[in-house]
Amino acid sequence: FFQKTLAAVKTWFTLFGWSKGQNPISIPYSLRRDVCIVQLTIAQEKNFVRKLDKDKGFYEMLLRLNGQPLPGIAASQSLPPNPVERMFHLHWQHSELLSFLKSQGAYLSHVMPEFLLAPEDYKIWTEVNTGLRRRSVRSSGKLSGKRIFVLEDSAFETMSKRAWTDVLLQIYKVFVLPCVSSCIVPDPSNLESLENMPGIKSEPLCSNIYSRYERTILIWLNKHYEKNRKIVWKDSQRGGIPPMRWIVNFDQDLLDGLVLAAQVAAYCPYLIPTHFIKMYTDPRTHEQFLHNSLILVKALHAVNLDMDIKV
Repeated sequence: FFQKTLAAVKTWFTLFGWSKGQNPISIPYSLRRDVCIVQLTIAQEKNFVRKLDKDKGFYEMLLRLNGQPLPGIAASQSLPPNPVERMFHLHWQHSELLSFLKSQGAYLSHVMPEFLLAPEDYKIWTEVNTGLRRRSVRSSGKLSGKRIFVLEDSAFETMSKRAWTDVLLQIYKVFVLPCVSSCIVPDPSNLESLENMPGIKSEPLCSNIYSRYERTILIWLNKHYEKNRKIVWKDSQRGGIPPMRWIVNFDQDLLDGLVLAAQVAAYCPYLIPTHFIKMYTDPRTHEQFLHNSLILVKALHAVNLDMDIKV
């Protein structure tokens, strides 16, 4: 599941994250690299300068999606040549990024700024903070400060990949999803069938899982599925009209492809006789789920919505 999420995040930000065309990213490698221009090699006496395209940096992407720069942080910058000073600067920068995103409604309390550092900077961070912790114990006999997590190289890479993925997901949630219109005009011809469905509230505090904008999308999914299920599959070849359902999440409720097919059919009804009529309307086996997914992907390809979609 995490690998599929990671692939989806990479695809979206590669295609739509930057203002001037596609910019292939790798998580976390290119993101850790692009937050700065000047870095040092492991041999501290040598340095190299990476000339970053000003339109392809991480903070340029954030500026495009947010509409304003991150307070106190320039999109292009030079870091201190001293490796310890550089580490402290980047740690502060990542702390400011997380604080800013949380102030916008992001859920990132589990992400620590040190997990956004490059591996060489993370090693310096652990060495410096472990040394400070030891000196604190010797001087006062007590531990002070926050807990320090010292991870092996492979464990740190796993944690860093997860942290950067969660940062991108929350950036999408707080800056992209709010562009979704919350104005949903009821369809008078469909009000009777919708009256029997439980409602999904869009108030900001009614859910601690989904944001208001995510719940707006759930409402949209429910509306189109209920409106179109009897239209799309009235002549179904594999099971008849699917039953009414209440769509409350983005994973289990979308697995069989029927909900997504109903949304596509609302805008591309010509795909119904060529594709969607062949879907299983009550799938029960893995093969039937796969069958539906393949048909949905073929339908998206037919309208040139490829985006490297895979089943």
